[in-house]
Amino acid sequence: MKHIFKKGNDPLKPTLLLLHGTGGTERDLLPLAEKIDKDAAILSVRGNVLENGMPRFFKRLAEGVFDEEDLIFRTNELNEFLNEAANENGFDRENIIAIGYSNGANIAASLLFHYQNALSGAILHHPMVPRSNMALPDLSGKNIFIAAGTNDPICPPEESKDLYSLLEQAKANLELHWENKGHQLTYAEVEAAAEWYRNK
Repeated sequence: MKHIFKKGNDPLKPTLLLLHGTGGTERDLLPLAEKIDKDAAILSVRGNVLENGMPRFFKRLAEGVFDEEDLIFRTNELNEFLNEAANENGFDRENIIAIGYSNGANIAASLLFHYQNALSGAILHHPMVPRSNMALPDLSGKNIFIAAGTNDPICPPEESKDLYSLLEQAKANLELHWENKGHQLTYAEVEAAAEWYRNK
């Protein structure tokens, strides 16, 4: 997978896995990583799927309707890539925190849903429930921050609440942060995520 890896200043810090939104690239979220933890290693990945020329992490059938088969395939592909990248770059495979926005947040949530040890935690900006009616692994000890917009037309508030509820049932440690905004990534929610990260 096309990506950028930047070695961190402190090997005990987690590796920040950056996952962009639809139409983004592996450069989009680099400023967020700097804001969250400037000493952490960064692995920023570009989605392998194109939708009308725009990179994504998995296919969808319509707005808000995921191609479940492709989602499962791409989630496995990303999980395998993380295994390879950890070996290649010498970072701790068991200490990866995902930072995802929109489509990137959805694939990060899908990693949590499908693979118990794929991530040690996550910051999810405007995520949706990746799959319904599935048993989640035990996510005890995983710290997860969800940022959502009360007026988000793409990811309605109910989606964020449903995702929170499913992750809570899987025993994750959660924080749900609301902005009175739409689907855009706001400075305030990035600030809130950075504060959460420092205090977790």
